[in-house]
Amino acid sequence: MRDKNNKHLGLEIPPEIHFKLHYIAKYEGRSANGQIMYLLQKCIREFEKAEGQIIVPNENK
Repeated sequence: MRDKNNKHLGLEIPPEIHFKLHYIAKYEGRSANGQIMYLLQKCIREFEKAEGQIIVPNENK
């Protein structure tokens, strides 16, 4: 069930990227959304490791 506190992000991507995303997600045992979340979290971890923790204001939680 969808968490109403989560934010929705519409994203336009080229068909080739869409196909490859689904291919990799299936290979990794994830949904396309799960794969995108994994990649975003990995990017954030790498950024914070290099640049320091990003503090999220209370109104954005």
